Amino acid sequence: MKLKEFFIPFSGLKLGKHEFEYTIDNTFFDSFGFEEFNAADITLKAILNKMSTMMELEIIAEGTVNVACDLTSEPFDQEIEDASLQLVIKFGGEYNDENDEILMLPHGEYQFNIAQYAYEMLVLAVPQKRIHPGVLDGTLQSEALEKLEALQPKEEKENKEDTDPRWDDLKKLLTDK
Repeated sequence: MKLKEFFIPFSGLKLGKHEFEYTIDNTFFDSFGFEEFNAADITLKAILNKMSTMMELEIIAEGTVNVACDLTSEPFDQEIEDASLQLVIKFGGEYNDENDEILMLPHGEYQFNIAQYAYEMLVLAVPQKRIHPGVLDGTLQSEALEKLEALQPKEEKENKEDTDPRWDDLKKLLTDK
């Protein structure tokens, strides 16, 4: 199984909370065949609360991924914000991870891997639309922005008197009560 460092061996742990910390770079995403990030610098914490009959896992991440702006193709560091995942781990007859919030492990299992959960959480934490902060505040100078500005349709609403007379007649019906 890939990414063996993401196995959490819970069988030897005492009851209570245990914290695991991981540093994630682009090789993590490469192992999943995900190539949308130029670079990644993420700290991932997994907090496992072991109880007598089940376990609770909370995964929290913070850091940045370097992505290309959707408008300008300029690379920038996108903050990973509010990336967290809650998972309940129970024991049963067979392995089952079909539910997003519950992982069922067979009795006698002594470890589980959190790599897939971390991957999905991190990919979903990055906004679908990626816009360079310099585009939003107007500080980014780029050829692509200049071209977009030049191709933008010009507003031709200087002459507001040119309206369709059919609409004018309909608007009169609303006001003639």
